[in-house]
Amino acid sequence: MSDPVTLTRYDDVGLITIQSPPVNALGQAVRAGLLARLKDACNDPSIAVLVVTGAGRGFSAGADITEFDKPPQSPLLGEVIAAFEASARPTVAAIGGFALGGGLELALGIRYRIGFPGARLALPEVNLGLLPGSGGTQRLPRLIGADAALDMITSGRHVMADDALANGLVDAIADDLDEAIALARELASAGERPADWAEAPVAASNAPFEAYAERMKRRRRGFPAPMRCIEAVRAATRLPLKEGLAWERKAFAELKASPESKAQRYVFFAEREAARVKGISRDTPTRQVTHAAVVGAGTMGSGIALCLADAGLQVTVMESSEAALARGLARIESIYDAALAKGRMDKAERDRRLARVSGTVDMAAFANADLVIEAVFEDMAAKRNVFQRLDKICKTGAILATNTSTLDVNAIAMATGRPEDVLGMHFFSPANVMRLLEVVRGAQTADDVLATVMRFAGQIGKLPVCVGVCDGFVGNRMFMSRNQEALSLIEEGALPSQIDRVLTDWGMAMGAFAVMDLAGTDVGWRIRRAREAKRDKREPYPFTVADRLALAGRHGQKAGKGWYRYEPGSRTAIEDPEVTAMIEAVSREKRIQRREIGDDEVLRRCLWQLVNTGALLLEEGIAQRASDIDMIFLNGYGFPAFRGGPMYHADQTGLDRVLADIEAFHALHGERWRPAPLLRHLAEAGRDFADV
Repeated sequence: MSDPVTLTRYDDVGLITIQSPPVNALGQAVRAGLLARLKDACNDPSIAVLVVTGAGRGFSAGADITEFDKPPQSPLLGEVIAAFEASARPTVAAIGGFALGGGLELALGIRYRIGFPGARLALPEVNLGLLPGSGGTQRLPRLIGADAALDMITSGRHVMADDALANGLVDAIADDLDEAIALARELASAGERPADWAEAPVAASNAPFEAYAERMKRRRRGFPAPMRCIEAVRAATRLPLKEGLAWERKAFAELKASPESKAQRYVFFAEREAARVKGISRDTPTRQVTHAAVVGAGTMGSGIALCLADAGLQVTVMESSEAALARGLARIESIYDAALAKGRMDKAERDRRLARVSGTVDMAAFANADLVIEAVFEDMAAKRNVFQRLDKICKTGAILATNTSTLDVNAIAMATGRPEDVLGMHFFSPANVMRLLEVVRGAQTADDVLATVMRFAGQIGKLPVCVGVCDGFVGNRMFMSRNQEALSLIEEGALPSQIDRVLTDWGMAMGAFAVMDLAGTDVGWRIRRAREAKRDKREPYPFTVADRLALAGRHGQKAGKGWYRYEPGSRTAIEDPEVTAMIEAVSREKRIQRREIGDDEVLRRCLWQLVNTGALLLEEGIAQRASDIDMIFLNGYGFPAFRGGPMYHADQTGLDRVLADIEAFHALHGERWRPAPLLRHLAEAGRDFADV
């Protein structure tokens, strides 16, 4: 095995290189190697300057997260940084690609920093429920000031090399390593920065600690790490470096042991696992996608076109009439204009992206498209008609995708003579904003088609999760079961405001009924009407109130009233006595004796419906793994990341306890609560969903 850290002499410069692909993580071997090479260099009298850099893609992406749940191994990163900081030789970090987390903390302990063009620097530990634990919260404010440090540490955002030069995070920009080595000599000979620079007091007169804290309470509700990050930067303004480092290390250890951080670290690995499709090898060939097309320019179709254009693709959008096409293209243009007005892009970039989108009313324009995404309304006949036409027009090898959110992808594929080229690409609305993409594998979808779309999804900034074919796939099938339970609860005695309060207090982005109002109560009503013939009339029907709201024109936010009332121009939900009266009337009609329902019951019934349905999806093979289900709910349905996802939360609760609740609900409420066999098996065996 090659040495993960090497020392090479360039005349009077000693070059220490981290060589630990793929991202030069600072695992124990790398940390030990850095100390060893530092000692070697300091023992070589011919070396006057030390330059530390990273081979391959970047300087270092930071700590090896797999070590976090293991006993600490010496040397710790803080010890390595202290050794470089105490070096009698001038030290320079040459940063290419990225310096993230512990990688940037290492660079902060080195006397000078030189960035390469395009380099990204960040302390993203907050996204793992942590704060920088190797001096980042103490050294960064001393280098760039408390205000700028607060912004970087609480957001985890990446700072590009040019901006880092402007705020003093790097001392110079070099085009390549040779130039960095030459600059290192100049920096060293020009007069070394005082070794005790980090002991200098931090200017904090303008640091808005209280304002940051209030903002974080609102934006990152339920996440303890952002608040501790603020406290850490404040500590840097009050404590000497040595004391500040001790405070930081203690806070890091406390956060690392917290359930929120453990959940966020689980999410980190689960996201990466989601990209792997069982049965598809990494060397499966993929098809080229340079020109994409979208059928439909409505809200969803135009959103899909936007995210494709944003990724640099040429996109052709088709509508059934010139008027509908004009509305769709105007919608796309208005979104880019809004981004321009808010300063999110300049006019040149706005024009470049807009120029990538063209429109047509003739499907023949799709003849040379590599990928066609159908985004017409949710009707099987309409979608099959589109695919029959695409089959005749599109070139051999074109990938044909449907954006259906519930319909049978196999039935849609069989409308063509090439079902192997067909799959589902279920975008979430708004498609240009939401990160999740359910990639629906049909019965005959070819391996290379699936591999292409999974990779392509990453290229357009989506998190792809591969799922199988069933009604609603993974996300919507579970979501509908949760909503059905919420509707049952209001017939029994709860009110929408209570259910939504319980869910949002627990961490959900929105409550069940607020989401129904956002989507439109008429949407759910149309879906139920389309499925009415297939409904088992023997089962309870909890949608009576929802149907009456839709038929009364209470279609949600767009109508100014739904489950709640909304003032003109406002999205604030206001309880409406008319809805309460309607709910109570339905309970009387169904001879349901309303009762007081506690918050704990509301929460358990909503959560465990998700979990029980998720267990069925795992057993049926619709979902590949429990962590995939969690990624779908975190990225598509507002489930709180600090809870890890419904399946992870169930594991942490204990599946024996979950099963006991579900068995009790089954006895009280009937078949919809029958425990999933997989859940029962795991609970009785003392195992978790993570074991599946």
